[in-house]
Amino acid sequence: MADTDARLAALERRVQELEDINAIRRLHWAYGYYIDFNRAEDVANLFAEDGEVIFLSGIYKGREGAYRLYGTWFKSLFLAPGEEGPAYGFLLDHFQMQDIITIAPDGQTAKGRFRGMLFGGSHESREFKPQGLPLQFMEAGIYENDYVKENGVWKIKRLDYMMQWQGDYEAGWSKTTAHLQPLTECYPANPIGPDEIRTAELRQTWPYRHDVPMHFAHPRFGALLAGQVQEPA
Repeated sequence: MADTDARLAALERRVQELEDINAIRRLHWAYGYYIDFNRAEDVANLFAEDGEVIFLSGIYKGREGAYRLYGTWFKSLFLAPGEEGPAYGFLLDHFQMQDIITIAPDGQTAKGRFRGMLFGGSHESREFKPQGLPLQFMEAGIYENDYVKENGVWKIKRLDYMMQWQGDYEAGWSKTTAHLQPLTECYPANPIGPDEIRTAELRQTWPYRHDVPMHFAHPRFGALLAGQVQEPA
């Protein structure tokens, strides 16, 4: 009976872990769909109350900061005054892929790594053309995020998006310098700025490259270093 109880408990833990992984995957995919259509309030509500976004070397803190980024800034950049998404002739499709999610042993926090691909721009017939935004562009980046379970619901604790490259569609990434550059001025001096600048780790954008440390260990060598497997004689 003791062996049966132990096996049952292990299975229950595994089922709960799989449910948590699926919930976090769904949470992050929802994030991608919401920013496609500039649904800033929905995006902000995916974050924990003390959550934060790291973007272009700036830190946007709390749901208020998240809304300032996705609503005040992105909305003013992508949409005409008074316009709501989805907007005629405007494309901003985010694909969230290749997720690796690690649940902490207590089941209350987690880490996740995703790859993001973005296709954006405006149709030539669109009257409003966002200033400083190419008419057709591509972008890719990597997320290394933290998640927390609040009242039984997974929320984004820390979303850290590290852009890898941007490319004008016609010229391609080989001839493009990123149209987005590191942020340099905080809120409220800059009404759309972050709450803090990561001056110790200023991330220059494409064609500069930066390492994106992985939160997870190599599946073979991580177990080996932890003493969970033995090297063959």
